Amino acid sequence: MGSISGAGKSLVRATLAIHQPPMGYSTTPGGLIKSFHFDYNPTELALSRRAQWKTTPTAAVRDGAVPEFMGPEPREMTVEIFLDRSEDPDSNDVLKNVEALFSCCETTAASIAAKQPSTPWVVFQWGGFATARFTAYVSAVEAQYLMFGTTGMPIRARCSVHLHEIPSKTLGQNPTSGALTAQRVHRVVAGDSLQFLAWREYGDATAWRTIAEANGIDDPAQLQTGTELMLPAAEEVGY
Repeated sequence: MGSISGAGKSLVRATLAIHQPPMGYSTTPGGLIKSFHFDYNPTELALSRRAQWKTTPTAAVRDGAVPEFMGPEPREMTVEIFLDRSEDPDSNDVLKNVEALFSCCETTAASIAAKQPSTPWVVFQWGGFATARFTAYVSAVEAQYLMFGTTGMPIRARCSVHLHEIPSKTLGQNPTSGALTAQRVHRVVAGDSLQFLAWREYGDATAWRTIAEANGIDDPAQLQTGTELMLPAAEEVGY
């Protein structure tokens, strides 16, 4: 991983927002548990997607049966996270952050109480890289501790996090092309702001005005918990 020194204030950091799973049949993540800001941006991301086909062997067909298209599968992504507190040997930040990543594979207490057991939902985003921005669950976390302080506390680690996309419902179509757009509905939770939502969705906090206009909001400071907001597709706001 490269150093962030000298990058200046213009550097956009990758983030992994860890949320409570939604209740009911919603595809919008629940309340924010932790916003994980990367110390160092990834040097590479591995993305994959598959299309599922099915072939049923038929004895009477000499050259084999024609495969049947079953549908596309959600995206998958593997991202490496490098953690380093070697300049502060007494810090336990590396340990705490690795434990936060491992918790993404554990059932949340809130979902158990609601009788809908689930691990957290996460949203990875990195500025304007829209292809890598999607809601997902974490299928696996692998951590390698690379350096330890004098007390045995890990002060450097490399983690590999495997994400599987949770597709959201598509709300509408582009009236000019007929193509489906990736609009989403978000239910406001405590601590939300239009600026935060704009940063999470589009990698640009100044895009909050687009969300405000789409929802007829005159005063963004009066955002009420529980309000459902329509979040325009990235292409509708120029991203």
